[in-house]
Amino acid sequence: MEAKSQQTRQTLLFVTVILFVAMLGISWLFHGTGVVHNDVKRNIYIPKELTMPLQVKAAYNGEKMFFRYRWPAQQPSLYHDMMKYEGGKWKRYGDSVPGPQPEGIYEDRLTMLVDDGTVSDFEKYGGYITIGDRMRFFTDEAPGEEVKKHPYLGKKMGQSEVTKYLPQTRTDINNWASVIPEEELAAQREAGYFLDLWHWRAHRSNPIDKSDDQFVAEGRFGDKGKSVFFNNWDSDKKQPRFMFDPKKTGGRAALNWDDLMQRKLGFDDLYYMREDQTKPYDPSYSWKEGDVLPRRVLRPGEGSATDISVVGKARWKDGYWDVTLARAMDTGNPQDDKMFENHHTYAVAFAVHRGAQGSRWHYVSLPVGVGLTHQADFQAVRFQGDTPKWEQEWTEVKLFYPGQVSWPLLNSSRHAGAAKIKQGVPVKFRHSEIQLAHYGVEMEFNKEITAQWLYTLAAGLLLIVGLGFTVILLLPRKEG
Repeated sequence: MEAKSQQTRQTLLFVTVILFVAMLGISWLFHGTGVVHNDVKRNIYIPKELTMPLQVKAAYNGEKMFFRYRWPAQQPSLYHDMMKYEGGKWKRYGDSVPGPQPEGIYEDRLTMLVDDGTVSDFEKYGGYITIGDRMRFFTDEAPGEEVKKHPYLGKKMGQSEVTKYLPQTRTDINNWASVIPEEELAAQREAGYFLDLWHWRAHRSNPIDKSDDQFVAEGRFGDKGKSVFFNNWDSDKKQPRFMFDPKKTGGRAALNWDDLMQRKLGFDDLYYMREDQTKPYDPSYSWKEGDVLPRRVLRPGEGSATDISVVGKARWKDGYWDVTLARAMDTGNPQDDKMFENHHTYAVAFAVHRGAQGSRWHYVSLPVGVGLTHQADFQAVRFQGDTPKWEQEWTEVKLFYPGQVSWPLLNSSRHAGAAKIKQGVPVKFRHSEIQLAHYGVEMEFNKEITAQWLYTLAAGLLLIVGLGFTVILLLPRKEG
């Protein structure tokens, strides 16, 4: 009997040691491997750099408001949305994708949101308040067909994806489709409940010296008037609408694919299509394999949509973009633009796209205050004449990758700081930009991180149990 008991103890001890070593080995094997990895099928692509610097200056002369921006980029991304003649058909290249566009056909961009104090919480939380439920390119983005069927956003406003919108335009911030009645939307706009959006694009702005002028309310829309570009694709005929007029482009009817891939076309070359360079598309023309036509046609535009101009020449040089934008302080379009007045402070927030990345793969800033002869994070300098001398120092703003963090998430029980938001505590009082970037990445992998934590917890418990059981088995036992 005693021999049998001793044998049982030895067997248990052997099994326990094996389990202990196995758990230790598994823990060691998976320690540090992590769960963060790019997964384009889930719209996940994490940039190598989680933060970047942006330098900014501001000036005004009583009639015009000027902003100058400077930021680093390895190379300029000038090309955008092209159609290549391939196998007898026109194939699109340059659509927005998770992470960098594979062929590098996606333009660099800079955006700036502006508010005059009317939009609640913008000066505390910045662009976070515009990121609503099931946004485009989130892992759980709303299906395009579902958005198109929405009676207001889809059928009336022509949207096919959930864009930026403000919280009070919804009856439920957790439901992108819960748009308030149209008469209430109109009343909000009249009261100034919208964000002004300045949108400079390397391909669509530089050749015509115009920045896109937009706003964010119940969605992201262009200002009234005629936009500074339009679509060059005829969806009914499955062909471009326009081609280059060789008489106006030195004999060229199209661009060349190899020139784009080898980045041969620079600022002084023809890499874009302007309306005054075109003629109607001729399908009988002797198109060659590798011919390329831009899918966006640039034009002067009309109305409020053309209020923002590019001053001088926006250029990339020695690893940096240098861009200056200007707009009338009072555009006369109070439901499209925020007016600038002396002795006032405005909240602004910036975003930069670089490295041929589009959509939500950008870097954003927390809100920053700019004062016109008024105390703020940085001052807009008043000057005499037509253009500023820019003698003041740059103000540096740190931008960060925001990840998949929405306003509904931040106000939910999943966010430990939701109570602070209800109390109105500004985000910059609690978090740095790098912390926000890490939080954004964590939210993209929340399920995986939680599962990994549970696995680690289970392995740890098994190790403790195994070690304890082994010690008990090894303790000497009293006879009798």
